[in-house]
This record gives sequence, C-alpha cells and structure tokens, in this order.
Amino acid sequence: MQAKKQYSDDFKKEAIHLLKTSGLTVSQIEQDLGITHGLLRKWQRRFQVNPQSDQLELSDQEQLKAELRAVKRELEITRMERDILKKTVGIFSKEMRS
Repeated sequence: MQAKKQYSDDFKKEAIHLLKTSGLTVSQIEQDLGITHGLLRKWQRRFQVNPQSDQLELSDQEQLKAELRAVKRELEITRMERDILKKTVGIFSKEMRS
C-alpha cells in the first residue's frame, strides 16, 4: 500500500494560482503537477489565498464546518457531564434518605 502523499501549503497555493491564471484545464494542471485526479478541485473548494498576507487559508465554508465540528464535540462533552451529574445526584439523594 502506498503512503499518502503530503503537499506543502506553498505547493497548494501555487496550484490554485495556476488554475486561476493559466487558462489550462484542471486535468492538464493535475497531470503536469503529478497530482491525483480531483485533488486540485478539492483544494480549490477547501482553500483560498488571502490576498493581503498571500497565505493559504480555509475557505469560509470550511471554517464553518470546522466550527460546527467543534460545537458538536463541545455539546457531546456537555451531555456526558450532565449525565454524570444526574447519576451523582441520584446516588447522593438515595444516601440521604437512608
């Protein structure tokens, strides 16, 4: 099995820039760069280049997805804590009656 290849942010940024400015098709650029079919489109959806800092950033949609995942995780932790507290209150209230 082949290991998953990692690409640097600079490589991704240049590939996205090449797509926007070169006039070449996605498949031509992917073939020229030696990347898997569909990967450039995935990067284009997922990332955007900040024009002020010239840095690769998550797109607005990806930022919202990340925030939603974090909120869901926090909600799950809060529910587990609530359930533990309910059980604890139940145990202590039984002890108080005895």
